[in-house]
Order: sequence, then C-alpha cells, then structure tokens
Amino acid sequence: MMTAPPTMPIDDVVADLAALRRRTPLVHCLTNDVVKNVTANVLLAAGAAPAMIEDPGEAAEFARVADALLVNLGTLTEPQAEAINAAVPAAHDAGTPWVLDPVAVGAVTFRTQVAHELLAAAPTVVRGNASEILALARAGGGGRGVESIADSSDAVGVAVELARTTGGVVAVSGTVDYVTDGDVTYAVPGGHPLLTRMTGAGCALGALVAAATAASGSPLRGAVTASTLVAAAAELAARECGGPGSFAVALLDA
Repeated sequence: MMTAPPTMPIDDVVADLAALRRRTPLVHCLTNDVVKNVTANVLLAAGAAPAMIEDPGEAAEFARVADALLVNLGTLTEPQAEAINAAVPAAHDAGTPWVLDPVAVGAVTFRTQVAHELLAAAPTVVRGNASEILALARAGGGGRGVESIADSSDAVGVAVELARTTGGVVAVSGTVDYVTDGDVTYAVPGGHPLLTRMTGAGCALGALVAAATAASGSPLRGAVTASTLVAAAAELAARECGGPGSFAVALLDA
C-alpha cells in the first residue's frame, strides 16, 4: 500500500502567501472566455494582478514582462492557439514561469493535440483534474467535458512520472489535491464540494498557482500554497453561503 503523501508545513504556506501579497505578481492569463472575470477577481482578492492579453501580436511581448503566464485551454480557438504559441517561447526565453491548465484534454482532438505540443515545451507547472492529468500522460481517455471521472488519488503515480518527464511540477485537483515535482509529493486536503458547483474555480486555481510560483520562486511550494489557499477559502465560504451563487461571492471574500 502506498504511503499517504505528507502535507507541506503550514509555516511555509503562510510565508509564501505573505510573499504573494507583498510582491503582487502580474499574471498574464491566456484563459477561457467563461472564467475570465472569476479568474481576475480571485487573483485580485489573493493579492496578485491579472492581465488578459490575447492578441497574438501582443502576447509574446507581454509574456516577457509579466511575472507569470497561465495557459488555459478551456475555450480554445485557432487565434488563441496562435497567441499561446507566441507567448510560451517568449516566457521560456525570459525565464517567466508558466502554468498549463489542459482543460478537457482527451475529450476532442484539437485541444488534445495542442496540449501535447505544449507539454513538450516543458511547462513550469501542469495543473488539472485527475482525468485531465491521465489523458495528458496518455494514461486515460479524459473526463466528461471539464468534469473528472477519476479520483485524484488515481492519478498520483502518473503525475509523478509526468513531472519527471517534463522536469516541472504536476498538480492534481480533487477531493484531495496532490502536488509533485517527481521526487517530493504533497497532499492538500480540504476544500468543499461547492467548488464543483461554480464556474471557474479550477481555472482560477491555475492562475493562483502561477501567481504563487512567481512570488515564492518555487513551483512546488507555489502550487501547494495556491491549492491550500483555495481549499481553506472554500471551507470558510461554505459555512456562510446559501448555495452556489452566494458561495462564489463568499469564496472571494474568504
């Protein structure tokens, strides 16, 4: 039986969150149309600064000056793919950390092809649900649209191997989140089921991973800090809300 991964010391999480709020990292978000407002507001609430620069002519230039880049494939289009393909090499050349959120990878051909091409570009962090991580590693067929049909614990071993292959960090979201760099794996328990009843919670988490990675200088710690923050905020929000609508507002406040 596999030993359960440890949690990261809470003092490290607190220190990284303080660094995020002190440094106010600028996160360049190439993200999907459904979640832009939620993503921007979550970044602002956490102490980061969002920017949504999607024009292919500007994306590369902005990726060089941002503190972190988020690539989210949720509503992928050809023009957005063009912007992504401009921004990622520019981020790499500038040493800008970047996060790949392969939303619904495995479900349809175009996004799956783009996701695998981006994986070859060595993202700093890959963040997705269990089905997405399994599909990205070619160990599963993907979920039902954006919904995972696998438990996060099912993807831990695959995530470890994927991290070793890419040389980056892989974060698997679920009932328990798991974050690994291929050598060290942390568990992040907590959260609340209402996170699955609002649009954009997972996508906003990807942006927070980018922000926390930029602030801490450590992709592993940044991903754990972002997951811990969302889990704790969700628990607080669930105590006060009356349902999914008020939960989304309470999550921002928390």
